[in-house]
Amino acid sequence: MIKFQLEREQCEIMNYDKILKIVEKNNGYITTKEVVNNGIDKKFLTNMVKKGTLVRISKGYYGLPNYIEDEYYKISSKSKNARFSMATALYLHNLSNRTPLLYNITLPNDYSGVLQKDKNVIINFVNRNILDLGVIEMISPFGMKIKVYDIERTICDIIKNKNKIDGEIFGEALKDYARSKNKNLSKLTKYAKIMKIEKKVSEYMEVLL
Repeated sequence: MIKFQLEREQCEIMNYDKILKIVEKNNGYITTKEVVNNGIDKKFLTNMVKKGTLVRISKGYYGLPNYIEDEYYKISSKSKNARFSMATALYLHNLSNRTPLLYNITLPNDYSGVLQKDKNVIINFVNRNILDLGVIEMISPFGMKIKVYDIERTICDIIKNKNKIDGEIFGEALKDYARSKNKNLSKLTKYAKIMKIEKKVSEYMEVLL
């Protein structure tokens, strides 16, 4: 009986250590999905919350007691298909100084999940064949890896969806892009062709360059 109890305690400690290592790697956060994917029973998360080692931030999303909530990571953890886009991507690429109050994300048009009910996001739906066009991995302002559209894809997106973005943000972003030494016009043209907005993009660039 004592041997069984010791083995159980050792198992608990081992799993707690595994979870804390993931938390440390994630700068203070962890999701239920990550726990399960690492072969750990999610009951250990519940136990750690009861012990005060972790706090439940929202469904499936946990952090250390002194956490600073990373809304970018929180949104990303709700769907592997979420890509930050439009005004939010402009902010992440320093093409806008307006801190997001709501977060622009792009999802496949066949998506049906919890993010549709999330009041903190504005969703742009696209066909799956362009969902990953220009997607890159960036570090959120809080140090977490998130998926964002690169600058050229973002420029194409705001031109295609001009009616969905603030006019001032739109204008300043295009001017800043045109002035940037890091712009990639061949990539911009490539994306524009794929997204079937080559003429629109060309017209804007002719005026700005």
